[in-house]
Amino acid sequence: MSLFGAMNTAISGLTAQSAAFSNIGDNVANSQTVGFKRVDTSFSDYLTTSNATTNQSGAVVARPDYVNTVQGTITQTDKPLDLAIAGQGFFTVSTQAGEAQGAPVFKALPEYTREGDFSLNKDSYLVNSSGHFLNGWAADANGVVDQTTLRPIQIAQGGYSPVPTSEVKLSANLPATPATAAPITSQVQVYDAVGQSRPLQVSWTQVAGTPNAWQVAISQPGAAAPIGVAGVNFGPAGNPAAPQGTIGSLTAVNGAVTGSAFAAGGPATLNLTTDFGSGPQAITLNLGNFGQANGLTQFAGSNYSLKSLTQNGVAPGSFSNVETKSNGDVVVNYDNGQSRTVARVPITTFANADALQRQDGQAFTATKESGTPQTLAAGNNGAGSLVVSSVESSNVDIAKEFTKLIVAQRAYSATTKMVTTADELLQQTLDMKR
Repeated sequence: MSLFGAMNTAISGLTAQSAAFSNIGDNVANSQTVGFKRVDTSFSDYLTTSNATTNQSGAVVARPDYVNTVQGTITQTDKPLDLAIAGQGFFTVSTQAGEAQGAPVFKALPEYTREGDFSLNKDSYLVNSSGHFLNGWAADANGVVDQTTLRPIQIAQGGYSPVPTSEVKLSANLPATPATAAPITSQVQVYDAVGQSRPLQVSWTQVAGTPNAWQVAISQPGAAAPIGVAGVNFGPAGNPAAPQGTIGSLTAVNGAVTGSAFAAGGPATLNLTTDFGSGPQAITLNLGNFGQANGLTQFAGSNYSLKSLTQNGVAPGSFSNVETKSNGDVVVNYDNGQSRTVARVPITTFANADALQRQDGQAFTATKESGTPQTLAAGNNGAGSLVVSSVESSNVDIAKEFTKLIVAQRAYSATTKMVTTADELLQQTLDMKR
């Protein structure tokens, strides 16, 4: 009985070491695979009878020991869509099951991966090199992210619609004693309803004999008459009086312009309406706040000092590129200098990530033992942070794998010796009958 038990035990040892060889081979072969998670081998002893007087040999069984929570080296790349997770968590991805009306159809069961070498496919979806579709939270036209639903991220490569100018902001200092009586002129490019750039001119003239009073004419260069003319009173000339050098009151003089009423600390604005050929367009000239030196002022000097003259219109733009940010935002850039957040990439964590079901060495599905997936914003509540233009390498250590390979080889050789020895002993037992 003991000889047969030794033979069975030795054969189980060969089977177990073969499984170890298989895991080591898989690890070594995928040592350069992005996001690959190695599989170690653990051995368990199965006993038949073991007590104070008897111990019968049993068997050894090799079990896979999954190592999903050990991070691989993060390597920087030159690709703006590559992502790596520093810390715990996985990207949520979908697998395509087919197509319907030219659009991909996805499997209902999500998968999870650390393989972050993403790029745009032919349908403008973000996919990694294994063909998994990256899931994220969608953002609306204003960049507000909906964190209730995960879905594959598709990048619309349309244009950026023009935004007509609705506000012009002026920050400048008018000289209390101008060097000349000639108008002081500034010009800004604004955009009409179709995105055409239009010049808008702002000209300042100090009212003769009234040092704290100015008139501003807003016009289109070359036009026969200004769009409108308004009075701007500073300090004691205001109604009521304001601190010296700050705006006290605005009054309409003529044309399609109105001024906001005085309110301490309130906005000092001139509102005008013009037509660049696409219909009436309302534009607000923001001069700062009443009684505060944060926009247009009149302090000592003889020269005009323009600090800034900006507007909020946007020219039409075409798709330029797409990139990811460290907070997970997926941002589309346009050739007009604008950008738009279209989605955000979250991170999914598990209580026991080593218990995930392997679909391959890079993608996993949730199990009862892994726990319920928790989808979180990057860096929140234990989720790792995102590293842009980077990928996570395999967590396989070649040196350790070759060490395990040598040990497994020696164990296999020793076990084969047990098989041959047991066979010889059995043969000798049979020969006793002769």
